[in-house]
Amino acid sequence: MNDTLERDPLERLQLHKLRTMLRELLASNPFYGNRLRAAGIGSVEEIASLDDFKRLPLTTKAELSTDQTENAPYGTNLTYSPDRYIRLHQTSGTTGAPLRWLDTEASWTWWGDCWESVFRAAGVSASDRIFFPFSFGPFIGFWSAYEGARRVGALAIPGGAMSSEQRARAILNHRATVIVSTPTYALRLAEVAESEGISLPDSDVRVTIHAGEPGASIPATKERIESAWGATCYDHAGATEVGAWGFECDAHSGMHLNEAEFICEVIDPETGDDANEGELVITNLGRVGMPVLRYRTGDHVRLMEGACPCGRTFRRLEGGVIGRIDDALLIRGVVVFPSAIESVVRRFADVVEYAVDVRRDGAMDDMEVRVELREGADAAITAIGNAVSDSFGLRIKTTVVPNGSLP
Repeated sequence: MNDTLERDPLERLQLHKLRTMLRELLASNPFYGNRLRAAGIGSVEEIASLDDFKRLPLTTKAELSTDQTENAPYGTNLTYSPDRYIRLHQTSGTTGAPLRWLDTEASWTWWGDCWESVFRAAGVSASDRIFFPFSFGPFIGFWSAYEGARRVGALAIPGGAMSSEQRARAILNHRATVIVSTPTYALRLAEVAESEGISLPDSDVRVTIHAGEPGASIPATKERIESAWGATCYDHAGATEVGAWGFECDAHSGMHLNEAEFICEVIDPETGDDANEGELVITNLGRVGMPVLRYRTGDHVRLMEGACPCGRTFRRLEGGVIGRIDDALLIRGVVVFPSAIESVVRRFADVVEYAVDVRRDGAMDDMEVRVELREGADAAITAIGNAVSDSFGLRIKTTVVPNGSLP
């Protein structure tokens, strides 16, 4: 397995995959071929090391979006003729117009390889039964995870077009052992199951795997999920246009970057210089048909020092994805990430759900935290409010709202 390679052979592997891909992009990918030549790179021989890799220009989502708008429907970031592509997916559109993304047979196999790494790191094998509580729409995460289940030989159980109550019962009826979902939906599903008299901790579920939000790497949220399910919680990260690039192992010591399939950088988002904490930049190495080179993900991350107890040599991120660079809130001069608020609020067992509102008060932004509490626990709001204010050194209004009133 490549996940235990020492740094020099790992970087040689990355360079080999990069050069193989660049050769095809220069030959037949209009979007990246033109960008590479504009940067003075006319052949792969000019990329002799990963130091030369820095000559490649950064790519932004706005550039990809503009290309697809001007060259509808899929843009010019296509290395092959249309008949080579077998899968179409698109981004959620939460940070702009959705991007449409195509995969070839080879790149879809690569997606399965990446998800196999996610599952293997969580101890998932052919003996498992994986439940997917998703509506299988155009978002790639559900389909690629499903493909990953096939790669490990596990039984894949689709949970689309079901209510939460039906899903909770299906988990019991099929004796599912693994759940793949967003962290918030795992908590929501546990809440519904409890209201229906279904004990998820007494089910066969032993592993839950989460992505789409920072929650599964936030200790208080991870603990809440593990308590609600009686299972071990694992974090994972990926993106439609990038791939499944990160996973948590059984040592639960940060999130591993899958460096056998991606070149990952952390840069200062203002200067573009290398940094230990900043914006994650990713180049995928197995998606030649429609790749991204030095793609600015917008994810705020922090690199960890030292080796992981699991024995993998891939670098790790402390706390997974901390948040989105553009989601950072500036409250009375203090930078606050939504995930930091969650890490405080979720420590309190009486909190059922919460929401954060930011409003402009004169020349400054102000923040209010609204929480739903378990019945009879309204007195806990004082302790919650004090903890939120103390954590950020700010006076933050914290109020109780009726149960069921928050989205």
